[in-house]
Amino acid sequence: MDNIPKGRPLAIDATARSASPTEPAFIASPDGAPMYYGFVVLDDVNVDGFTLGKITDWEAEPCEIGDAFVIAPDGSRAGLVWEACVPSYFQEAMPIEADRCGVWGVGFTLPMASHENARKNLDSILPELKLRWTEWKARIRRQPQEVDIE
Repeated sequence: MDNIPKGRPLAIDATARSASPTEPAFIASPDGAPMYYGFVVLDDVNVDGFTLGKITDWEAEPCEIGDAFVIAPDGSRAGLVWEACVPSYFQEAMPIEADRCGVWGVGFTLPMASHENARKNLDSILPELKLRWTEWKARIRRQPQEVDIE
C-alpha cells in the first residue's frame, strides 16, 4: 500500500481562457496559446528577463520534486523537471523543438518553499538556460518557416 504513487497539486491559472466548456485551459488551450498556457506564471520570480512559471503547485503542498517552465525575454518557453537536491545539475530531459526551447532536468539546492528561493533557484540555472536559449534561437532562425496555404 505504501508504494502507491501520489500525485502533486497543479498550479492552474484560474484566469486562463479554455477552448472547451468542460476542460481547463492547460488541456484545451485556445488557438495560438503558448506552450504551458493555463499554468501559473510567477511574475515576481524574474531574473534578467526570464520568468518562472509553475506546473506543480509547491505553494499548495511542499514538494521536493516537480515541474515548471521558464519564459524567456522573447516569450519563448522551456520546460523544467526539477528536484531539490545537492549537488545541483542541469541536463536535457527532452530535446529542443520548434515551439519549445527544450525540457531540462534541474537540481535546485534550495527547496521550492518561497518565491525568494524560487528566484534564487532560477538564477542558479540561468547561465545554462541562456546558453540553450541562444542555441535554440539560432537553430530556429535557420529552419525554413512553414506557410499555411489555406
